[in-house]
Amino acid sequence: MRIVTETLSINTEGRSHMVDLTSAVAEKLSELAMGEGIVTLFVPGSTGAVTTIEFEPGLAQDLPEMFDRLIPEGEYHHDQTWGDGNGHAHLRASVVGPSLQVPFTEGKLTLGTWQQIVFIDFDTRPRRRRLMLQYMGD
Repeated sequence: MRIVTETLSINTEGRSHMVDLTSAVAEKLSELAMGEGIVTLFVPGSTGAVTTIEFEPGLAQDLPEMFDRLIPEGEYHHDQTWGDGNGHAHLRASVVGPSLQVPFTEGKLTLGTWQQIVFIDFDTRPRRRRLMLQYMGD
């Protein structure tokens, strides 16, 4: 079994901005020429998250609006401690989670037809994000 760790850098706008990572993850898999295995995506940071969703304009609006209702911007204990106004971003990211595993077979990600891998930046400002991708397989 081979284990290969890669990084992926992306620019984000913050405020629940979603970035489709599917093609980048698949492209790196193709370059590695692995047939069977699993890829783990991990976000080093506490205000970003990864998940899967149908990445289309309606859901790209629906998901942030859902988080605005569930965990609105406001005064959180974190904000009182640090004064940075992003307590809601930490809470939102913890609900979605910092990692995702996707199996692959015959060198292809085993995603559903309408399922894409997305990064969500919950922080309050644009950022340059670095994600870790670890491919394990043969």
